[in-house]
Formats: sequence, C-alpha cells, structure tokens
Amino acid sequence: MARRFLQQWDLQIMVIPAILLIVIFSYIPMWGVLTAFQDYSPAKGFLGSNWVGFKHFRMFFNAPEFWLIMRNTVVISLLKLLVGFPAPIALALMLNEIKNGAFKRFVQTISYLPHFISWVIVSGFVISMLSVDNGSLNMVLQKFDLIKESVNWLSIPEYFWTILIASGVWKEIGFGAIVYLAAIAGVDPHLYEAASIDGAGRLRKLFSITIPSISPVIVIFLILSVSQILNAGFEEILLLTNQGTNVVLRPVSEIIDTYVYRVGIENYRYSYATAAGFFKGVISVGLLVVANWVARRLGRTSLW
Repeated sequence: MARRFLQQWDLQIMVIPAILLIVIFSYIPMWGVLTAFQDYSPAKGFLGSNWVGFKHFRMFFNAPEFWLIMRNTVVISLLKLLVGFPAPIALALMLNEIKNGAFKRFVQTISYLPHFISWVIVSGFVISMLSVDNGSLNMVLQKFDLIKESVNWLSIPEYFWTILIASGVWKEIGFGAIVYLAAIAGVDPHLYEAASIDGAGRLRKLFSITIPSISPVIVIFLILSVSQILNAGFEEILLLTNQGTNVVLRPVSEIIDTYVYRVGIENYRYSYATAAGFFKGVISVGLLVVANWVARRLGRTSLW
C-alpha cells in the first residue's frame, strides 16, 4: 500500500513540471493574440494599445496578395499531403518485405538520417545541386545530352513546387516510416501464418492483413495532416527563396507564413501579422474538427 502511494506521488511530481512547461510555453503566450484586435505599440503594451476590433483582419482579407498567398498555401499543402503522406507508408511496407536484416537496417538508417539535418543545410545542399555553375543536376543532364546549357532551376517558377515537395519528401520519408514500421511490428504473426496456409501471396497479405491492421495509425496521422493544411512549410520556402528575396519565385512561393514574416514582422506591423496568424490557426482547428468528425462518421479511428 505504501509502495503504491509512493509510486503515485512520484508520478504526480513528474507530471507537475510538464504541466508548468505547457502552461508557460503554450497558454501564456496566447495572451499575444490580443494584438490582432489592437493597434499594438510595444511602448504602450497590451493594456495601453488602442482596440480596433477586426480592422487588421479586414486589411488582410482585402490585401492584393490575399488570394495569391491562399492559393499557394493550399496547393503546396495539398501536394505535400498527396505525395508526402503516403510516401512513408510505402517505404515502411517495402522495408517490411525485406528479409535481409542487415540491408533493412542500412536502408532504414540512411532514409531517416536526413530528418536530423536542419533545413539550413538541406536547402544549401539543394541550392548547390541545382546551381548553374557546377550543379550536379545540370552536369548529369548535360552528360546525357538531355540539355545543352545549364538551367537555373530555382529561377523558373514552374519547377519550384516540384523542388520543394521532392526535398521535403527526401528529408522526412524515413523518419515518418518509423511509426508505421512500429505499427506493422505489432500485427499478429498468426494472421500471416493463417494466410499462408490459405495460399495467400505477399500482395494478398499486404492488402488483406498489413494495411487494414495499421489503418488506425494511418487515419490518426491523416487527421493531423489535414489540420496542418495551411502549414505549407515556412522554413524551407524561406531558405530556398533566399530569405524571400527571390522575387521571380514569389508568385508561386508566397504563403501565409512568409507573407506574415515579410509584410508583418519585417515592417513592424505586429497586429497585422498576428491577425494573419490567428486566421490560419482558426482554420487549422476547424479542419481538425471536420476531419475528426468525418473519420468518426465513417466508423474509423478518431482523436475523440
């Protein structure tokens, strides 16, 4: 009895710092949302700044770039969802079929290492690979006579989305596959044995046992991915466009986050930037609720 009491007490003591961290870093900063409804001045502070209601929201919705940044944000996010979401699942399924343990561990290690490399290094690698002078892609294409002159890939808007999505998938595919490999490892092996007795091949086992068994995990991550539909990737876009100074790419690279950074933060328009960020947050919460409701209505696993 005393041991159980001490264990529960130790658990409560461990939980208190976690709760404090959440309150300090997640809830207290939400006080800053008030600046979206003010003409905020750092000198006056939250309590002294003038209240203007939805003024900054109207300015954001009526901005000439509004529909452009919304289009870019939604399209880039959807492309990431359509390409980047199933990629780790496919990799996990392929790795699960590898019988050579050493080769499987090698491929898994190589694939998830890029996740731990910062976007600063990854963007530098991509820019170097696509550069006009001594860029490896241009050198290979010229070697096979596919192009005659070097192409400045990062100055052609039509190629930017492909470059962005491909670099993102390369960076995150291996780390994302870890979760699905763990889910596959939890599948009852007796199901595969029974399927083998019935004469099922690898593809039959894949579509009849493996994928249905990990479908709850897939649905949960799909719900979370849908809620992040307006997070098109601030860091990678900012770095691949040279801190947003590449004006040629702006029609296809300007998203809500980069617009907030360029127009709001750099120009000290804190209230305007907060209003745009608050708008994105509300939409994200709404998408999370809708995606969870749809999953629950379809009889799938849901967050609540």
